[in-house]
Amino acid sequence: MKLVTAVIKPHKWEDVRQALETAGVSGMTVGEVSGYGRQKGHTEVYRGAEYEISLVPKIRLEVAIDDEDVETVVAAIETSAQTGRIGDGKIWVSPLESVVRVRTGDRDEAAL
Repeated sequence: MKLVTAVIKPHKWEDVRQALETAGVSGMTVGEVSGYGRQKGHTEVYRGAEYEISLVPKIRLEVAIDDEDVETVVAAIETSAQTGRIGDGKIWVSPLESVVRVRTGDRDEAAL
């Protein structure tokens, strides 16, 4: 099992959600987060005044999947979240030792 974690731009969320549903993902965890990468935030102008935004809003999603589905899920996120501009996000794939479904007590693959 693997845990796929992605941080993407908020306006791409709906595209990513649809791509994951098409790829067969039945559940995920999603949250609003803030952070910065190499660009260390950015500068904007509001009513003629320039100000710095040091933490950029993002969407973080996590999907627990079987090993054989990793490439499909990563490709779905990558292609649907991509804008070609700085700050598109990142995708991490981590090993997942165990999963427990709280309601039934199912473990590992049965809990996915």
